[in-house]
Amino acid sequence: MGIEDRNQSLADKLRNELADSIEEELELEIDDDMLGRTTRFGGGSLRDDAEQIDSSERHRYFRELLRLQGELVKLQDWVVSQRLKVVVLFEGRDAAGKGGVIKRVTQRLNPRICRTVALSAPTDRERSQWYFQRYVAHLPAGGEIVLFDRSWYNRAGVERVMGFCSEADVEEFFRTVPEFERMLVRSGIVLVKYWFSITDEEQNERFLMRIHDPLKQWKLSPMDLESRRRWEQYTKAKEEMLLRTHIPEAPWWVVEGNDKKKARLNCIHHLLQQIPYAEVEHEPVILPAREHKPDYARTPVPQTMYVPSVY
Repeated sequence: MGIEDRNQSLADKLRNELADSIEEELELEIDDDMLGRTTRFGGGSLRDDAEQIDSSERHRYFRELLRLQGELVKLQDWVVSQRLKVVVLFEGRDAAGKGGVIKRVTQRLNPRICRTVALSAPTDRERSQWYFQRYVAHLPAGGEIVLFDRSWYNRAGVERVMGFCSEADVEEFFRTVPEFERMLVRSGIVLVKYWFSITDEEQNERFLMRIHDPLKQWKLSPMDLESRRRWEQYTKAKEEMLLRTHIPEAPWWVVEGNDKKKARLNCIHHLLQQIPYAEVEHEPVILPAREHKPDYARTPVPQTMYVPSVY
């Protein structure tokens, strides 16, 4: 492929990324009544580039996403009613789409019930602790769902490849983690582990798109760029990790991530199959009549306290 062809391919990707960004905003606003009106982005009032994505595909994607998110709400109610403890691990290469799936899982759920844990690099104190200690502090109580955006498997991936731990540390991790996870399962935790898989070419294009998108450049850290250079080392580490930590009590599930939308739908659909649930009956919600007190007078708010109406 020549330079002009590569540039054109990147430009096409950037246009599709723009359309995807617009759709992310629509996902926050959309409901079934609006669905038919939003599949053409308001009749072309937004960027024409967004129209390059087939509207019928967008329609199907939105429709299925809403249906699956409705099932996630039912699952949430079931988790609360049965006092279940659910842990879901999201692992994969940088730019593999983990964050996009997590966003869609949590989008319509109660953040007090379903929360995301994304830990930063360990402190000096945490490095002196038992390796799993800082993760244990975030495990769920009854009636909670915890999504780990990267997890204790950092030791088998980034820490190993970047040299932040010794091979002895890695070997101890591989000896310990199966027993650690069996303990979690025996304690009543439902543990689900996902690995998001993308090709070398797809990661390269996603990194290039982030470099050229000022709204997403923050997603690229020096560590991400170095991981790109060490693709093969990460592949070798990932293969050993899956081989040695794929246990019956807590198996790995691989999500094909080259197509972002399909990956989101497939992962959510699969997650719903891992926890048998039923719809929880609720008492009808009745809005009480508003009381009116004859002696109540509303205190005026000074205009200086209002946010200026710029829009």
